[in-house]
Amino acid sequence: MSYTNIGPAEKMVYRTSRLFGGLSELELNAIAHFLKPRKIKKGDAVFEEGAYGDEMFIMISGTMTAWMSQTDGTRRWIFELKPGDFFGEMSIIVNESRSATLIAETDTELMALKGKDFHRIITEYPMIGVKILKIIGREQNTWLEQTAKYLNDLMRWGETARRRAVTDELTELYNRRFLDECARLRFEHIPSESRNVTLMMMDLDRIHDINDHYGSQAGDLMIISAANVLRTVARNGDICARLAGDEFAVLLPDTEYEEARSVAERICKTIISREVIFSNTPDGIKQTRLNISTSIGIASAPVHANTWEDLLYAADKALSRAKELGRNRVEIAG
Repeated sequence: MSYTNIGPAEKMVYRTSRLFGGLSELELNAIAHFLKPRKIKKGDAVFEEGAYGDEMFIMISGTMTAWMSQTDGTRRWIFELKPGDFFGEMSIIVNESRSATLIAETDTELMALKGKDFHRIITEYPMIGVKILKIIGREQNTWLEQTAKYLNDLMRWGETARRRAVTDELTELYNRRFLDECARLRFEHIPSESRNVTLMMMDLDRIHDINDHYGSQAGDLMIISAANVLRTVARNGDICARLAGDEFAVLLPDTEYEEARSVAERICKTIISREVIFSNTPDGIKQTRLNISTSIGIASAPVHANTWEDLLYAADKALSRAKELGRNRVEIAG
């Protein structure tokens, strides 16, 4: 193929492509015959991630997207390619497998350059080869910067997903799943005679009356306020979780029930002393101020239980007794 004989659209792409940006027309004419046209239908892949590659490509027309596999087997979009872009060069330079899957989003025209022809250009036209290699080096630096940003974004996305998996959306405390996993690990890996862990089960007193009278938004504000108290009063290492509705739990490692009682009583006093202010009128002018109390049941292992299930049961029974005895109080498992 002679560069002077190719179509005007292809010629324009050659002139504007970053791969050939530093080449003169004479130099372009010298290497044009190494390039072979290739048509890719919409939806087809030029190559698959992990496959062996012996060609690089320059886009003439169309749109392509690059996708990379994730650990769960799904593919994640990385970037888009447009006319003038080139790709696949690393497979023929360093003999690496394809690092991504390239899919045509529209009918696409490419020019393909075989690996053996790429190396012929380097050896037979060294001045041209040096220019092309410099351009590829600059592109690789840009790609590495974009990849670093992609990895950072992926890490942030993964961290966000992880937090969502273990936290309660309303209160941002841990959820029941995370509490169960932490507790089971502790019971499985620490000998029973030295287990010494205490569980506090807690719920808000008469929260349903507030929901009925003021609406669920008011109830949510009371729940959020109680969660904030738990965050403030809980000690380092304590695990605070929202179980469901207005029910909470706090796991206190290496804590006996009498020490947990003082923490629980402080929680009770702090919650009832906090005033929650909200508007319950359409104009937002009239404000309502409410206080709420909480009841807490405490159980400790190995004193009251030897398994996580038994500890949950004992703490829940103690919570029921606290509510039966008048609410706004702390009760310890019998």
